[in-house]
Amino acid sequence: MADQHRGSPEGAAAPTAFALRWEEPPEGPVVVLLDQTRLPAEEVELVCTDVPMLVEAIRSLAVRGAPLLGIAGAYGVALAAVRGFDVDEAAESLAHARPTAVNLGYGVRRAAAAYHAAIGDGADPDRAAAAALAEARTLHGEDAEASERMAEHGQALLDELLPAGGYRILTHCNTGALVSGGEGTALAVVKAVHHAGQLRRLWVDETRPLFQGSRLTAYEAARDGMAYTLLTDNAAGSLFAAGEVDAVLIGADRIAADGSVANKVGSYPLAVLARYHHVPFIVVAPTTTVDPDTPDGAAIEVEQRPGHEVTDVIVPHAPAVPGAEAAMGVPVAPLGTQAYNPAFDVTPPELITAIVTERGVVAPVTEGGIAELCSRSRSGNGMMAS
Repeated sequence: MADQHRGSPEGAAAPTAFALRWEEPPEGPVVVLLDQTRLPAEEVELVCTDVPMLVEAIRSLAVRGAPLLGIAGAYGVALAAVRGFDVDEAAESLAHARPTAVNLGYGVRRAAAAYHAAIGDGADPDRAAAAALAEARTLHGEDAEASERMAEHGQALLDELLPAGGYRILTHCNTGALVSGGEGTALAVVKAVHHAGQLRRLWVDETRPLFQGSRLTAYEAARDGMAYTLLTDNAAGSLFAAGEVDAVLIGADRIAADGSVANKVGSYPLAVLARYHHVPFIVVAPTTTVDPDTPDGAAIEVEQRPGHEVTDVIVPHAPAVPGAEAAMGVPVAPLGTQAYNPAFDVTPPELITAIVTERGVVAPVTEGGIAELCSRSRSGNGMMAS
């Protein structure tokens, strides 16, 4: 069965609530994604019938965002198991589809472990596949709950740091429902503030590569009725200088043991600006994004994106026929120009005001605070704040 694209039906509910889901049509189970490479022009679903399709969707950023990648990885293992493919081969392929986001490997390992545990207990392949699917669904639910709790903790932190309210928040990349099983990470906090009537302005960085701020965060902000303004990444400094930013909220793709944070490229300069202008710089991420096996920021592998994303302007469009190119590039640099295009940069802990997780707030951000957070997370003993 070939991959399929489906348009949203007339009058359908906001698809941001369904960034990813599992379906079981008569022809067999599938993972259905909202194709984020086609936003904001079109709300189109991508139907993945096997793991190679899902791996390509991850690599092409049709599905993206650290928490959602973990969910996608878990469902991918389940898809391989249910359809009778080699689970270990599928897990290996999925786990290495993108190198920086630690959640992807976490989700893959959880579903694969559930599958192998069932096999070890004498289950047949069908029951083991059901165990993998159940684990993926559990992870999906946990992420939705984590999103809700992060929003609560982040809103409380803003109220504490900026008691006057009326926040003007600068955000980078996309951290809403498109990256999560729930309302997201940093943008979930912004949405909570907005619904409380305390959001004065959301400043949205366009965010290279692939303009995930202008295409995706602005899309979500508009759908939620927020007061938002789009800006080029390199215009942020003038906003700080004019006193127009009260706080910076970003997500994370990996948090090292020392508290260093990898996030979409451009995050580190924002942290430097925020420190110079005495503005809180807050990272919002679930505990699944913390990787205690990565000792510091220097140990984080930073994904390098293709140079044509810089030398060409990518214009999404609807393929006229299945298999047609999903985007075309318009050159904006001379032919043969080399481009440096890292997907992420790393912000050191000393520039971070706080890390907000579903288990509470780590502030100041130190190796000891991260270690305690990981310990609380493993034991499941309530919230943590330092």
